[in-house]
Amino acid sequence: MKRWTTSNAGAPNRRQFLLGAAATAIAAGGTGSFASSFVPAPANAAAPLKIEAVELIELHGRYTAEAGVNAQPQVNPLDVYDDLRPAPYQDKASGSKEVHTSAIYVRVTAGGIQGLYGPIEKSAAIVVQQELRPFLLGKDALAGEALWDQMYRSNRHSRDGFFMMGISAVDNTLWDVRGRYYGVPVYRLLGGPTRSSVEMYASCLGFSLEPEAVRTRALALKGEGFRYQKWFMGYGPGSGPEGMSRNVELVRILRETVGDDTELMFDAYSGWDQDYTLEWAHRVEQYRPHWIEEATHPEKIESFAAMRRSTTIPIASGEHFYGRWEVERYLQAGALSVVQADPEWCGGTSELLRIGTVASLHDVPVIPHGHSLRAAVHIICSQSPMTFPLGEFLVNKMRHYYHFESNPLVPERAHIALPTGPGFNVQLDPAKIESQSVLKLD
Repeated sequence: MKRWTTSNAGAPNRRQFLLGAAATAIAAGGTGSFASSFVPAPANAAAPLKIEAVELIELHGRYTAEAGVNAQPQVNPLDVYDDLRPAPYQDKASGSKEVHTSAIYVRVTAGGIQGLYGPIEKSAAIVVQQELRPFLLGKDALAGEALWDQMYRSNRHSRDGFFMMGISAVDNTLWDVRGRYYGVPVYRLLGGPTRSSVEMYASCLGFSLEPEAVRTRALALKGEGFRYQKWFMGYGPGSGPEGMSRNVELVRILRETVGDDTELMFDAYSGWDQDYTLEWAHRVEQYRPHWIEEATHPEKIESFAAMRRSTTIPIASGEHFYGRWEVERYLQAGALSVVQADPEWCGGTSELLRIGTVASLHDVPVIPHGHSLRAAVHIICSQSPMTFPLGEFLVNKMRHYYHFESNPLVPERAHIALPTGPGFNVQLDPAKIESQSVLKLD
């Protein structure tokens, strides 16, 4: 039996041929596509980029905001208790107010390069300071897969909650370090752009649910170019039949206001249960909601599966998912139409990429929760639009969320352009920082 082999004798292999071709083109001053794409690696590219410092930077400042508006509470699991359920809300504009604000950023120094990412939540910052910082010092910032796996294996509580949020914060900052090291935006490290901009949907948390306010703001968002709007339910089982009627009425008003060419999504923030959701769903299916989000608690996979089987309305969830394993359990159960994992919480940029791979195996899209924007936008614009079609823009929150930054990501006609600059390119604005300190949480 003849064994087919290739021989290097007398002929260059493919790698030798390509390197020789590149050298010839460069020596001849060629500007062809191969020669022009040849970029020298950074000096000592094979050497470890050792982590020298992991710090938490706390910033303080203030801004002026409109008073008496955009404080509509959403339904939440505690609403079943009479004394914990808020009264019906009304906007009562009352001029302006001064708001004192603060934010925490992670700063990682490696090989003289400083990576910066934030804002992050204080609960995650505690994990970074007390658990992850000592572990990371001296490690190679370029060894992303190894570092993620080691952080995950470093603590028996790492699989979810605040510990996974801490891993997320560090992972995102390390991607910024690597982007700065190579001098490219993070999305370039993730495979390069798959589109020229990222379409965002308008997330209307805090908007009044009064009928006229709903009509006014829904039309305004449509006029700004948003083809997708998500509204937050204000009532749940604790509000009885009247609350259900208001939840149904919200859907009707929105559909009649924006017409059939705008997709409408709704969020119940785990404040409902399976029966309540299905009653609502059967009453509003005629208005074609694009999804109902977080209808009940995320641990109730069987309820999500039952809801998905029992209504034509797509079922979405995932902002409180931690890691690819939880996503896979949901998808194996046929429980979701949309995965909404958040790179600030689910394990960072690295883990959301893996979640995207898992979801693609089930033909389920990933539309990241929009708690923050930078990591999500870089991931979305580097992956297939079939798997990552959209991003979430929290209209009210993002007005001031990046208060301390000079270059926040802002949509134009509902699209965020490809980010520029190395890494995530977080740039702080000294004019907005009244004080700052290195936060100690030991």
